[in-house]
Amino acid sequence: MRDKVGDIGRPAAAGGALARLLAGLFGSLRLKQWTKNLLVFAGLLFSGRLTDRTLWHPAALTFGAFCLLASAVYLLNDLHDREQDRLHPKKCHRPIAAGLVPPAVALAAAGFLSLAGLLLAFRSGPKVGYLGAGYLALNLAYIIKVKHVPLLDIFSVAMGFVLRAVTGVVAVGVELSPWFVLCTVLLALLLVLGKRRQELVSLAAEATGHRKVLGRYSRVFLDQMISIIATATLVSYSLYTFFSEAGRHHSLMWTIPPVLYGLFRYLYLVYQEGQGGEPEELLLHDPGILGSVLLWVLSILVILYFL
Repeated sequence: MRDKVGDIGRPAAAGGALARLLAGLFGSLRLKQWTKNLLVFAGLLFSGRLTDRTLWHPAALTFGAFCLLASAVYLLNDLHDREQDRLHPKKCHRPIAAGLVPPAVALAAAGFLSLAGLLLAFRSGPKVGYLGAGYLALNLAYIIKVKHVPLLDIFSVAMGFVLRAVTGVVAVGVELSPWFVLCTVLLALLLVLGKRRQELVSLAAEATGHRKVLGRYSRVFLDQMISIIATATLVSYSLYTFFSEAGRHHSLMWTIPPVLYGLFRYLYLVYQEGQGGEPEELLLHDPGILGSVLLWVLSILVILYFL
């Protein structure tokens, strides 16, 4: 009787372990962070050709490619940092750090996603494929070495945002505005600096144990950098709307108020609420940030496509 009970129990236990493995692997993909890949559509939106359905297909392929590549990068990063993540109050619950996903499985999944993402990128066009490969190479360099180098770690993460935006423009074959690139660079730097500041403040004495480069920064330095970049972001976007040929008679300047509010709201959350460590969480859960983004997109649609 004991043997029969044991035989029944073993498949059930195996099934439960497989379910936990799959759930952990799915969680490691960080689907919430796919919102960052919406930058792929920014170039199409500002080009004034959003109604051209022939451009939707390459844009969608590029978005899908970056979602797969980004998840591959998250797996590789979590695999590489699993020991440090166990010291973090939140990241210790990540499936790989918590031991729910074996390293070999995580590595195999990352390899599969990388290959699938690159194939999808090359289907959108050769240049898109090369930029996708560049994104993957940039993040591999970041994981292995660059994340430990002060300032370069910040610029490396910011470049990941820029590559998304630039690749989206290349995919649909519209003109790449230098103002668009500059604004993307500055906004990305602001988000990364806010993330670093929140990590430094929340982890306190344990900060260097989680991320060694945090020991090379100080709150004063990061605050100064955030102040500089926030000002530069607002000025650059304002000039972009003024000089952009997309908006008729400088009408894109009407999109400055939601950008200004969103910027101030983000700074409020960073300095007064101690948030900013996960920008994608703010986008999805903070009414002020989400509202300003939606109002900004709506105002652009009205100005470029209905006026």
